[in-house]
Amino acid sequence: MSTARKFAAILLSSLVLVLALPTSGAFAAPRPSSKVSASSKATAKKTTAKKTKKATKKKATKKKASAKKAKKVTAKKVTAKKVAPKASVQPKAPVKSAAVQSAARKTRLAAALSAKTINYYPSNAGWSAMWTGFDAARIDADMAKAAELGADNVRVIIFPQSFGFPQPKAEYSERLRKFVSSADAHGLTVKFTLFDWWAGYQDAAGSAAWAKAVLAPYANDPRVLSVELKNEFDATDTAAVAWVRKLIPAVRTAVPNMPLTLSVDGGAGAAGLARIKASLTSAPLDFYDYHFYGNSERAHAEIRRAQAAVSPSPLVIGETGLSTAANSEGGQAAFLARVFEAARAAGVKSVAPWTLYDFSTGAIPSNSQVSRIPAQYKFGLYRANGTAKPAAAVVRAAWAGQKLDNKILDLGFESVEPASPWRPFLSEVGTAVRAKGAGRTGSFSARFQQTGRNGTNVPSIRISPIAPVTAGGKWHAEAWARGVDVTGTNEIALSWFDINDRWLGQTSSKQVAKGTSGWTKLTVDAVAPAGATSVQLHLKSGDNRGTVWFDDVSFS
Repeated sequence: MSTARKFAAILLSSLVLVLALPTSGAFAAPRPSSKVSASSKATAKKTTAKKTKKATKKKATKKKASAKKAKKVTAKKVTAKKVAPKASVQPKAPVKSAAVQSAARKTRLAAALSAKTINYYPSNAGWSAMWTGFDAARIDADMAKAAELGADNVRVIIFPQSFGFPQPKAEYSERLRKFVSSADAHGLTVKFTLFDWWAGYQDAAGSAAWAKAVLAPYANDPRVLSVELKNEFDATDTAAVAWVRKLIPAVRTAVPNMPLTLSVDGGAGAAGLARIKASLTSAPLDFYDYHFYGNSERAHAEIRRAQAAVSPSPLVIGETGLSTAANSEGGQAAFLARVFEAARAAGVKSVAPWTLYDFSTGAIPSNSQVSRIPAQYKFGLYRANGTAKPAAAVVRAAWAGQKLDNKILDLGFESVEPASPWRPFLSEVGTAVRAKGAGRTGSFSARFQQTGRNGTNVPSIRISPIAPVTAGGKWHAEAWARGVDVTGTNEIALSWFDINDRWLGQTSSKQVAKGTSGWTKLTVDAVAPAGATSVQLHLKSGDNRGTVWFDDVSFS
């Protein structure tokens, strides 16, 4: 799945620019983020009214005239004034050297690159509703839950349209202060993301003023590690690129010790990151933020591709996850395990699950497209009622530094749905069921009965390992099988795919004996072919007028 997701501080008058209010085009209609569909990200509409232009011209003419008058009056006053004696020069406060500022930013950057980050909104108030219906007590309890899970950092998105633009409202500044303090009380640092649901690219000055006002109180606050200037930035939008080129130096001046980044959605991927980097040679970022919602079986190859796109700049995975609206909870757990292990193999230290909680009905603002997408409600590690899904245990183990392996794949079929990550293939011509009392070991096995075929393909159930796949790697898989009145094709097979999901071939085991047979071990050994980035183990049964059982599967 691609996009959705996910307070302003006390104003420092020295940093605030006095600017006109934005036009109606400044705030984009709330849209799905990369978690929903990259293709659904429409280019933001820009509105400029002719009347506004005329009014602006008239205002400018009036201002010019009054400025001329003021100039004359000032000139007269200066001539009439006596020259005052020079005041004694006071010593200036010591200014931090560029090296010290750079060291401070490096310290923050190192922390941002290794942070155990969780994406967060309350389960009953997603996106901008978190701020408009700010519930300090609930947020504090949620920060405690995130810390207990093993997180040491929380990512939060700050919306200009909620906070007030270009000058943040004092009450929202206070809400942000409370949020940062609540996170800190539970040992969590914070990553800020700005300008989500935003299309006001024509107002770079107003954007800079707003960003400065929000960030100024945290300029040297170690509780805030980094700032993502725009959520899921689209570098194909020339207006957006022009806007961010002006925003970066303005923010750098205001908060020089703050690491800056931009993210791309899952659809844009490595190509999107490369476009951002190429667009910002004059205003480079400190690191890049990859939102990964692709096929977890190929996560390692995709992450490596993203790293190459931004090299030598570092990379974090700022969002990743799988919705349980259309996938099993076991599938979600396996997805996250593969991403964490792929990131570990690639040397990416910060992987941020989206999101801590599922969202309850009505939690997502109804004026957003996001609210009408069922998948957006079910990405949480915890259900909306606070109970844990299997994915929570995976994330806890990953953050504790434990290696994740195939134990979570339900290889003995003992997990009750929806905890199993096995997926069907060609279920319309044959499907496996979990058979009680028919296990080789344990209580359950997977049973196929009366199956057909579709051309050259036969139905199966499939699983992929947690460890990344690279070309040339040696793989071994096995499963036990038995049959009654077996006919047709009944076997296990390793199927190989490249980074573009192109099938590269398969390696099969021997067949289950025709007729009736006891438990027999089927094995398959293979070397990943050139270009392989993922493998699937299929337990197959096709053209089978009898019954076949599979159990005790293993990968090594």
